[in-house]
Amino acid sequence: MDCIIIGIAGGTGSGKSTFTNRLRDRFRDDITVIYHDNYYRRHDELTFEERKKLNYDHPDALETDLLIRHLKCLRSGQSIECPVYDYTVHNRSDQTVTIYPHRIILIEGILLLADPRLRELLDIKIYVEADADERILRRIVRDVKERGRDLDNIVEQYLTTVKPMHYLYVEPTRATADIVINSGMNDVAFDIVQSKIQLLLQKDECQRASSCIE
Repeated sequence: MDCIIIGIAGGTGSGKSTFTNRLRDRFRDDITVIYHDNYYRRHDELTFEERKKLNYDHPDALETDLLIRHLKCLRSGQSIECPVYDYTVHNRSDQTVTIYPHRIILIEGILLLADPRLRELLDIKIYVEADADERILRRIVRDVKERGRDLDNIVEQYLTTVKPMHYLYVEPTRATADIVINSGMNDVAFDIVQSKIQLLLQKDECQRASSCIE
């Protein structure tokens, strides 16, 4: 199955999810959305308190090999069983979600562009950036409201792993992106990206029509 794989990266709280949701709303039935966060490694061997102290912002925290295999399956027209990560217990859930291939596969994650093997699979690489103060404030609101975490834990994690790992592993990937945008609500950037996707879809349609004629 011919498909377009788009990666959206950037620091925590930068606006990646906002931009991802806008693209999903625009292309609807043509799009499959996958989150790199769901590929955090399982750590059943550790206690809850031990899992809380893990560095989740280092590339090794993610099972990117599995994500790469899954992307290749989707590209070949096969469905996958995507893992589900449970933020409340800091571990991968026993559940999976069946993901079916569509013409557009959208992947979102802070470390998405850190692995060269993963970058090679992406047709469009997008990096969303935002001021550090804005990012930490958005992260606090999200973690308190959506993930049930307390403020002290959020601040400690940000200072010990999130911030240093951002400058070490996330921000350098900005240079590998095809498009860099400064907000998930940037309308000009959104119009450019959706136009590029539309062109790729039209090119795909033309190639299909040509092969049918032959």
